[in-house]
Formats: sequence, C-alpha cells, structure tokens
Amino acid sequence: MAEEVWVFAEHQDKKIRKVSLELLVKGREFADRLGVELAVLLLGSGVDGLGEELTTYADRVYQWDNPLLDKYNSEVYLQIISNFVKKENPQIFLAGATFLTRDFFPRLAARMETGIAVDCVNLDVDGNNLLMARRPLFGGKVLADVVCRKGRPQIALVRPNTFPLLTTKGTRKGKVHKLMVDVDSSQLKLQVVEILGSAKERLDLTEAEIIVTGGRGMKGPENFKLLEELADVLGATVGASRAVVDSGWKPHGDQVGKSGKTVSPKLYFAVGVSGAIHHIMGMDTSKVVIAINKDQRAPIFQYADYGIVGDLFEFLPLLTKELKEAFGSR
Repeated sequence: MAEEVWVFAEHQDKKIRKVSLELLVKGREFADRLGVELAVLLLGSGVDGLGEELTTYADRVYQWDNPLLDKYNSEVYLQIISNFVKKENPQIFLAGATFLTRDFFPRLAARMETGIAVDCVNLDVDGNNLLMARRPLFGGKVLADVVCRKGRPQIALVRPNTFPLLTTKGTRKGKVHKLMVDVDSSQLKLQVVEILGSAKERLDLTEAEIIVTGGRGMKGPENFKLLEELADVLGATVGASRAVVDSGWKPHGDQVGKSGKTVSPKLYFAVGVSGAIHHIMGMDTSKVVIAINKDQRAPIFQYADYGIVGDLFEFLPLLTKELKEAFGSR
C-alpha cells in the first residue's frame, strides 16, 4: 500500500482556501522527495468543480460529495476521514491551522493513536524521511521541532501565509476518485441546524496579508472607524484584541490571540494594543509588526519591528492621509 502525502482541502464559499493551496506546494515538494504520490482529500456538497481544479496540483483527489456535508459536522468528518485513513495509510497529512481543522484533527490524531503538531510555522523532512514540524512555544519565545517517530499519519496543522503560493496555476493532470462512504448515523450525536456568518467583505483574518488590530486604547467601538479607514487604504483586514471583544466592541470572530485567531500576515499593525502574552501568541509570526501606543513601556514594543509612541487619535488620521496621497487613489 502506497504511503501517500495527503493535504486536506478546506473550502469556503465554493473556493479552495488559500492555506490549502499553500500546502499543496509544500506537499508536492515532500511527495517528490519521498518518491510517493500527492493526494488531496476533499469533502463537501457540490464540490465537483473544486475536485477538478485540485487535479492540476495533485496526483489524485479523494472526493466525497454528499448533501450530508452541506453544513460542517465534526462527527461526520471524523468518522469519514478516520475510516479512510485506516484504509489508505498515508504517511503525512497536512492541513491549515483553521477553526475547522483545530476542531476535528486533534480527535482524528487521538483515534489514530498518532501525534499532531499544531500552529506550525515551517515544515521539513529529515534524513530519516520523518516530518519535522516547527511550532512556536511560550508566546513565540521558543521554536520547537516536533517529530512523530511511531504513529501514522504524521499530522501537522500549518498557519496560513507560511508558504508561498504557486505563481502560475498547476499543470498536473491528476485523477478524481469519487468515494462512496457509508456514515453510521447511530454514532452521530451532533446535529448542525444553522451556520451564521457575518456579512464581511474583507478577507478572513487568518488569510489576510495585512492586518490592522485595535486594542483597548481605541477607547470605544465608534473609534474603530479610524482603523477601517486605514484598512481600506491598505487593502487590510481589521482585527481586535481580547479586551476589545470582552468589552463587546467587536465580535469574537475578529479576535486575534490565543483564544481567538492565530494570524501570520506580512504586515501587522497593533494600535492601542498593550501586548499581553495571549495576544502575542496569536500574531508572533507576523513578518513585520508596527506598534502604535502612547505608553512607551507597553509590552507590544518588545515584539514590534517599528514603534510609534504617541496618541493614536492624532497619528492614525495623518497616516491614513499620507498613504492615500502616496497611493494616489484610495
């Protein structure tokens, strides 16, 4: 039985998520080095078009298209995937570190009696053909290389924006394998009635390349319009600290931090954010961090590449104005 490299293809609004496409590039690299095939696991309802798209990147696409998957149900996913993993025995299984995968992949690892590395910021294969997953610990103060020597598959959940995308569309001609899977409904205790989402036009925080995050220093929800204006100029997504969410100024879906979303953008603005450790743990792998805070002793400056000590209510309008003039249009 071939021990393939697998990538879990997560999709949203009938589009493959960016982090899954990033992992297809890395998965191809590993498959070629190990001399095995790259396979994609695609689950959903009405995903035939996505399956064909993925064949340009992978050797094969394992696709299960069923109305039962119209709404995400962790118990259904877990039952389907665990049974299929036992049957096919992949050696490596990669997925993005998103809310959905964090929900069921740890349970999949427990069921398969294997290890899992979460929030990875780099991946490699060592001299023994073992997956080496690098992940931050203690708020990014330490990077640990995690290796699973015994269990299979070796599972890693990787932060979005960790690996580059292909500059051109894939040119492979893989094959779609449509799966016929029986689900034991007697084992399902969870019923998903409705999924409510916000009517946002901005890119999701986990996939955004530029993020403007506001903290308690914004003083009130009405002042987030300053961040929205800056974000509009930069093509960014607006985030919030835990203190902001706890105060009811912004919904939990906007929260960056250990108990919110983990992000890894190219550019991260921390505006009025003190820099508590649970916030740092959610953004410590940002490529460039700009902190704006009137308290020069705020912990956020220890993690910032650039720091502005000053009144954000005076500085933000000036910054937005200058950027508008520099970009000449927005």
